[in-house]
Amino acid sequence: MRPTNERGVLVIGASQAGVQLASSLREQGLDDPITVVGAEAHPPYQRPPLSKALLQGDLPTGSLVFRSPQFYAEQRIDLVLDQRITSVERRPDGSGVAVSSSGRRFPFTRLALTVGARPRRLDVPGADLAGVRYLRDTDDALALREDLTRADRVVIVGGGFIGLEVAASVRRLGKDVTVVLADDRLMGRAVGEPISEFFRRAHERRGCTLHFSVGVAAVTDDGNGRATGLDLTDGTHVPADLVVVGIGAVPRTELAEHLGLRVDNGIVVDEHGLTSDGTTVAAGDCVNCPTPVAGASPRMRFESVNTAVEQAKVAAATLAGKRLPYRTPPWFWSDQFDLKLQVAGLSQGCDQQVVRGDPGTERFSVLYYRGDTLAAAECVNSPLDFMAVRAALAAGSTVPAALAADPGTPLRTSTRPSSTGAPAPRTHGQDVLA
Repeated sequence: MRPTNERGVLVIGASQAGVQLASSLREQGLDDPITVVGAEAHPPYQRPPLSKALLQGDLPTGSLVFRSPQFYAEQRIDLVLDQRITSVERRPDGSGVAVSSSGRRFPFTRLALTVGARPRRLDVPGADLAGVRYLRDTDDALALREDLTRADRVVIVGGGFIGLEVAASVRRLGKDVTVVLADDRLMGRAVGEPISEFFRRAHERRGCTLHFSVGVAAVTDDGNGRATGLDLTDGTHVPADLVVVGIGAVPRTELAEHLGLRVDNGIVVDEHGLTSDGTTVAAGDCVNCPTPVAGASPRMRFESVNTAVEQAKVAAATLAGKRLPYRTPPWFWSDQFDLKLQVAGLSQGCDQQVVRGDPGTERFSVLYYRGDTLAAAECVNSPLDFMAVRAALAAGSTVPAALAADPGTPLRTSTRPSSTGAPAPRTHGQDVLA
């Protein structure tokens, strides 16, 4: 390990974005010391399996680690775990020193924030009872998996990706599953109505009970401090042995605020990953970045592996003195039961949609258009459609709607130059919109 008084690049957050940023710095030729500091005791790991294979007991915890100790040694990256940075002193030139809760000091020449997000908390009476769980990290998943061995009835609050992936995993374990959500459709912030409706029917066919457009009034207590179910705002009581809350995530912005950086639903960065101080970079779930898709909201926060990785590459290039704008159309996925949902692009602001295939077969796609231009696709068990649309979007091409409507015509052979003449976004790549 390098001495802690040696300066260089300090990456706060041993996340997918943090590790990618560090390794990309080496690929960019940076020879300076690089330190990655993480608050968790676990080495950096994959998060997508937490709500699926790990919860179902199909994976040992150690299999989630995505880089070996040899990798960090070979890349000369000092990985420091179980140290939560609580304060940072920064000079006008961008250098400074970060201090952890244990008092350990980490001097730096340049700073990167990849601090992620935390689960949004349920704010009702009884929300702090035993038997109310959240799922964000490995410890959360292991605790939830242990609780599931003693639970028969599970209520999940939230109908987004995390809530539905947990619902599917728990149902596969043979538990009674109820999902409660305030929205009137599933995954409403991430997908269009045809996909929401398909997944409603799919979850119901597989035995889940769904309550739409209703809030949680309280978590009920067995008198000994343990949850026994939910009282809903419509007067319904849902009994449960275990309550899982999946109502979104809140970006960790405390350090950015401490540094005086601009924050607005995340750490605000430009297309190069630079924060408002012009020297610090940030990437991953914690950032609010320019949307790399014309016609959608100008800025968004994405929670996804692929976006975190691509943003980290851009931020690393910036620290290395290069300019590599983030312009990759987002793509993401979700596994629920035997259904793989893959999404490429953003359907916001689209005025036309084409359903390709029969939803009744549980293999179909929905393509979205702005004018005549392909903007997004949501594909269920249709990987070839997904790959074709993702490639077309990356190349700035389109697929005529008339051709897309015929499931017998391969999309990959149907791409055409976009009539908008828009320049091709550069290829970069589970996103959740926040």
